[in-house]
Amino acid sequence: MSQPTVSAEKLKFRWLVASIGVLILSASAALVIGPAGLPVRAVVLELADRLPFVEVDSGLTTLQANIVWEVRAPRVVLGALVGASLALSGASYQAVFRNPLADPYLLGAAAGAGLGATVAIVYGWGDGNGALDGVPALAFLGAMLAVGMTSLIGVAGDSGRSPASLLLAGVAVASFLTSAQTFVLQRTTETFRQVFTWIFGRLSVGSWDEVALLAPYVFVSSAVILALRRQLDVMRVGDVEAQSLGIRPGRVRAVVIVAASLGTAAAVAVSGLIGFVGIIVPHAVRLVVGSTNRIVLPLSIIVGAAFLVFADLIARTLLSPTEISIGVITSFLGAPFFIVVLRTSRRTF
Repeated sequence: MSQPTVSAEKLKFRWLVASIGVLILSASAALVIGPAGLPVRAVVLELADRLPFVEVDSGLTTLQANIVWEVRAPRVVLGALVGASLALSGASYQAVFRNPLADPYLLGAAAGAGLGATVAIVYGWGDGNGALDGVPALAFLGAMLAVGMTSLIGVAGDSGRSPASLLLAGVAVASFLTSAQTFVLQRTTETFRQVFTWIFGRLSVGSWDEVALLAPYVFVSSAVILALRRQLDVMRVGDVEAQSLGIRPGRVRAVVIVAASLGTAAAVAVSGLIGFVGIIVPHAVRLVVGSTNRIVLPLSIIVGAAFLVFADLIARTLLSPTEISIGVITSFLGAPFFIVVLRTSRRTF
């Protein structure tokens, strides 16, 4: 007797529930585990005490409770926001450009942010600590400037505004801005370490100020992209067919690019450059639920958040008390995955 098959919608719902469960487990582990050596049971009770209608005495001292809520908690939330933003941006770029290798740094956002941060650090306009510090501020401006340059060059070079023209423009802009960053950095050797610490990504300075700075950008960009996910699915059949169904591909593509770039720029501004998240997560999601953007985009948000929280947990505990840059962890995990994607992209996208 044959077993009843599980419908595609139920299967996707199960993956959604599973991804939420993984995010909760990752966040819980990141809150419980750390170099401070807090009692696991006491931290669990401290977390339970914050639940509605639950009152328990964790036994933690005021200092220990502050470590949980003022050091670990904002870092976990910040990591989740950054991971969600980068993963969603990667999935969005891949859908818009119909290119499985597109990532959040495609339009030169990383190079622009790197140049802005380098200028701020070299000329003493900030040290990367605090939401209103000069480093994240100039990094954000640099990222958005790069995206604007790429868009102008791509449109000017191709009246049809094809995805290929923007891809090539992004490569050119990124190369130019990276050269400018190298020129600025070579003018002084005293800030090399600080600049490269930022470039390799870090959540170690995460606080509720950074969370408050990043959250609105992530929510706005996510809401815009998710609102257009069905149009992106229709555009998969081609621009001509999409136009015949009442969709304006050029406008949809432009809005998604701006929204994804805004989220990427904000994430880069507060966390530095964290690579491969936008490639690893969307492809992992597509491997299990297919290529429908209606499912891939929201699921990428959750999986991206869980992935970066887990990667940050590894970064700060693997060689404790020494902390590894989170960009090193994501690159270590992402490089082999990128090779696999490169070899199998036609089958998975």
